Amino acid sequence: MPPLPLPRPSREEVLISAAGLLGGLLLWKLGLASTGLLPVLPGWLALVALALMSGAELLRRTAPCAGLAIGSLAFGIDLCAGSLIANVAMFTDLLYAAVLYGPPVAARFLPRATEVFSVLAAAVPLALLREPEALLIGVAAAVVTATPAYTGLIVRNHREAADAARLRAEQTALLAEMDRTQAVTAERARMARELHDMVANHLSAIAIHSTAALSIKDPAASQEALGVIRENSVQGLAEMRRLIGLLRDAGAGTEPAAAPTLDGLDALLRQARTTGEASGLRFRLRDERPEGSARLPAPVELAAYRIVQEALTNALKHAAPGEVLVELAREGDAARDRPTARATDGRGPLRVRVTTRFGDRPGPRAPGSGAGLVGMRERVALLRGEFEAGPVTGPDGRIWEVRAVLPVEEGDDRT
Repeated sequence: MPPLPLPRPSREEVLISAAGLLGGLLLWKLGLASTGLLPVLPGWLALVALALMSGAELLRRTAPCAGLAIGSLAFGIDLCAGSLIANVAMFTDLLYAAVLYGPPVAARFLPRATEVFSVLAAAVPLALLREPEALLIGVAAAVVTATPAYTGLIVRNHREAADAARLRAEQTALLAEMDRTQAVTAERARMARELHDMVANHLSAIAIHSTAALSIKDPAASQEALGVIRENSVQGLAEMRRLIGLLRDAGAGTEPAAAPTLDGLDALLRQARTTGEASGLRFRLRDERPEGSARLPAPVELAAYRIVQEALTNALKHAAPGEVLVELAREGDAARDRPTARATDGRGPLRVRVTTRFGDRPGPRAPGSGAGLVGMRERVALLRGEFEAGPVTGPDGRIWEVRAVLPVEEGDDRT
């Protein structure tokens, strides 16, 4: 197994090490080394301590605990053989770096250890010498050990707090960006639904009547088809202009355009009758809501209107000749559990049901993309309702049924 590469010291560490080494040599040359605790030891051991201390400074950030261990050994030699102020200064820096850059356990242990060391450095000489001046040894020990340790701890805590604040800011920015992205996506989906529901009906009618005008050689029928095409073109263009105006004036302080409601279903069915008459389609509305029932909230009215509009558009494209029935009903709480029960209070969810004859056709009367069913399902999901669409077996054979249950929250009814 190859040996692990040694961490490379930074430029800052090299400069501190070189400055400490040169400063210590200068003090030694000038004879400014103090007497050690053991005068019998040769004074040149202070230079050995200086060399060890300078080498330990190279590890102050890359391996702070190892550097402090080497520095502690060098500091002990320095105190015994002859102390240099450069060694004391570098030892305080190593202790500061070990608390600041070392692992969390070192940051918790070292300040407490310096407290104990300072107390012992004051208590032991005082007990041995029994002189008040012995307390100065404890003060000096506290300055050399406790002061740099707690300074490193304070700086470390401030850095960790700053890092935590920066992380929270980044998380907040990320959440804000996610919210913005989701809002943009939801708005695009809403715009796509509105655009599809407003324009698809008119374009389907145009496609159906243009096909009839091309296939029928009767000038009168062609003239009638062209009239329907023109009417739907004008209406589709008006709807497009309204949508473009809403997009262009969004946030500009303009009054919002009125959203379609269930009161407009009669006009919607009249238009469908005009378009589907040539295909043998008959359209009928059965509104079973109680007379004088409370008005629905705008989101429910809009969703119900768009669901009926899209169901009629699909009927014009795909339904076999026969009746297209649109049913509206509001049921009370008891009727939710019993689908055959009749409503008495008219304050329950709104139920929308559109049925058409289901037959085998070689192809649709007008091309489709399948986005209509997706849009209806999304509208119902936004209101936390229920939606089903597909073929079912009824009394008159197989039919295609679109069924939506739109809940009305208590207190949302509008009179």
